Amino acid sequence: MASTRDLVYIPISRAKSLVQNCLKAVGAKESHAEDLADVLVAGDHRGHYSHGLNRLDMYVKDIQTGITNGDAEPITERETPATAMVDGKNVLGPVVGKYCMNLAIKKAKECGVGWVLARQSNHYGIAGYYSLMASSKGLIGMSMTNTSSLVLGTRAKSCTLGTNPVSFATPGKSGDNFVLDMATSTVALGKVELQKRKDEKIPNGWGADKDGIETNVPGEVLRGGGLLPLGGSEETGGYKGYGLAMMVEIMTSIMSGATYGANVRKWGTTERIADLGQCFIAVDPNVFCPGFNGRLQDYLSLQRDLEPADSTKPVLVPGDPEVAHQKICDEMGGIPYHKNVVKHLADVAARLNVEAMDI
Repeated sequence: MASTRDLVYIPISRAKSLVQNCLKAVGAKESHAEDLADVLVAGDHRGHYSHGLNRLDMYVKDIQTGITNGDAEPITERETPATAMVDGKNVLGPVVGKYCMNLAIKKAKECGVGWVLARQSNHYGIAGYYSLMASSKGLIGMSMTNTSSLVLGTRAKSCTLGTNPVSFATPGKSGDNFVLDMATSTVALGKVELQKRKDEKIPNGWGADKDGIETNVPGEVLRGGGLLPLGGSEETGGYKGYGLAMMVEIMTSIMSGATYGANVRKWGTTERIADLGQCFIAVDPNVFCPGFNGRLQDYLSLQRDLEPADSTKPVLVPGDPEVAHQKICDEMGGIPYHKNVVKHLADVAARLNVEAMDI
């Protein structure tokens, strides 16, 4: 976390209003603007700033240039009781994502499982948003997507993979959840972008320059370089992240008929539509063995109750850091944004003649 003097606390309602107003200013439907606002602000609220308002300008440009459709709606092309194939009609990714996961939830309630694939979609924000949609209904949720080629394959000099995130969420008791939400690269590109915006270096293992050499300079990664797969170099297990990224690609774009691998348009470009493939799964765990929630809660407690190696750092399970961040936001009355990010958002609003967030 940055120094408190560099932080500006913005109420959730104001952050959502900014997103909605910017998207409507460039011609997006109001319902689409609301869907995007929900997902982006949820990302920041959970502490995933790489996928929150930091990326607002990207979505604005996609609608503004017409490379993303601002007024169509996703449609179900074919389905069985437990599966569906959706054409996203090239609308905003969160619109497609919500449509697909709601459909998967409906099927899981009826059949025990719902498996929905989408093509012709776009960047959909944090993957965890959609798995949590299912978890909030008492179901196990999974979501994954392919992305632009940003990641160097094992032993490759050029980018051949997307960050290809995957999320898995399961409900415990009293609102508790296990929520895994991760890229299959060491980090998402947005974290490199944020480090550059804050004029800070990146840690080892995050990315490489245009020659495929690992670097700590975010600008070198962004100027023709690439991210490293989860694990970093081959010697430190990067081949595992490489394999996971390929698995996600198969379950999303290969299965759905969407664009895949290096064929996906480059990050930040608008020369052609993205045509991303996405996968949404919802499962009712109680169709297998009753009492899932109680067993999961016991399992989470077993992990959290382990003696920590550092007494100042308790043992956590996936999802705990996000819950802690949400609690801080709620106690402070807003989401803490770095002042440079707030300035960037003010510039975006000014270009669109939209009122900026109050500081």
